[in-house]
Amino acid sequence: MALAAKKKIKKVVLAYSGGLDTSAIIPWLKENYDGCEVVAFCADVGQGDEELEGIKEKAIASGASECHVVDLKEEFVKEYIYPILKTGSVYEGQYLLGTSMARPVIAKAHVEVALKVGADAVCHGCTGKGNDQVRFESCFAALAPELTVIAPWREWDMVSREDLLAYLAERDIPCSASLTKIYSRDANAWHISHEGGELEDPWCEPSKEVWTMTVDPMDAPNEPGSVTLSFKEGQLTAVDGQELSPYQALVYLNDKAAAHGVGRIDIVENRLVGMKSRGCYETPGGTVLMAAYKGLETLILDKESLKFRESIGLEFSHVIYDGRWFTPLAKAQLAAAASLAEKVTGDVVVKLYKGQATVTQRRSPNSLYSEEFATFGADEVYDQQHAEGFIRLFSLSSRITALNQK
Repeated sequence: MALAAKKKIKKVVLAYSGGLDTSAIIPWLKENYDGCEVVAFCADVGQGDEELEGIKEKAIASGASECHVVDLKEEFVKEYIYPILKTGSVYEGQYLLGTSMARPVIAKAHVEVALKVGADAVCHGCTGKGNDQVRFESCFAALAPELTVIAPWREWDMVSREDLLAYLAERDIPCSASLTKIYSRDANAWHISHEGGELEDPWCEPSKEVWTMTVDPMDAPNEPGSVTLSFKEGQLTAVDGQELSPYQALVYLNDKAAAHGVGRIDIVENRLVGMKSRGCYETPGGTVLMAAYKGLETLILDKESLKFRESIGLEFSHVIYDGRWFTPLAKAQLAAAASLAEKVTGDVVVKLYKGQATVTQRRSPNSLYSEEFATFGADEVYDQQHAEGFIRLFSLSSRITALNQK
């Protein structure tokens, strides 16, 4: 950013986590943007009380004028996770998009705080190598294009954890970070991600120290557990007969599934910026929710509708991964998925055992399954001779092609 542009920044709202990067960003902004006022913003998306404890005091101690902690937990689950669940989105076949789906709700709240305090800029601590810089800045552009975006990792000359620790030490700014914390983690109500350390080598098996949310499947109970989920028009309404808020339902599922080692994946994924990265993810409750929802869909949606929903899921996984939530395309895809979800009402039982979540029972008032038609026994509703004419017509083009070749 040109020096002239820097001089114009009077107040900036920083997405603050209390970690090493954002602790260094606060004094860096004040030094490099002519003493601009820095307001800290922290989004509570269910990352846990430990991460949020004392965060306002940390921000002020680092030089922020104030710190806004915004509770987004219920909004995150109800307005983002549930709609995405209806699309069935899974990125590259495995990743349940835990980091990606939290970015739009955080960015929206970030902009709202910036506009509320009269800031002329927003700032984030994303590196120039990652996906999150694209996700956040795409949301900023869609919601408040008049705000200047500052990305310190694309401007400053610090390149390592050691550089940041030295920078803070020189200014006598307290920080709990140290060189011994080798993993980069991101947590919210849906999941926790792990990168760095031995995971940077795809040939290295993750050590036990990587996993923090779930029981090792090898150590999980030898007796399976089960959970019953109830849906109405695609929305989760009860878990094991309890009517819970969206966030509390997810907390309940996380606890129950994590105890059985459910939700671990170890993947190499294609980042939006062009490189591959290796990460380990823990999504216990989300794994159960996705299995249950898709299990209920199979009972209700006809072949072509399910095929269309699957195509939405594939396309939308890239839309949300790439940070395009606030776009006409996302709105259209979400609307299509919501339309199909209108019939997704019923109950599902998921068995939890040694890292696996398996649908074992399902029922719905909108079920298209008919035992009369599907039975291998005698029936009075299906004439098997009718299949001959259907097959001749279904394979007609192949028959004509073969005759022409002869």
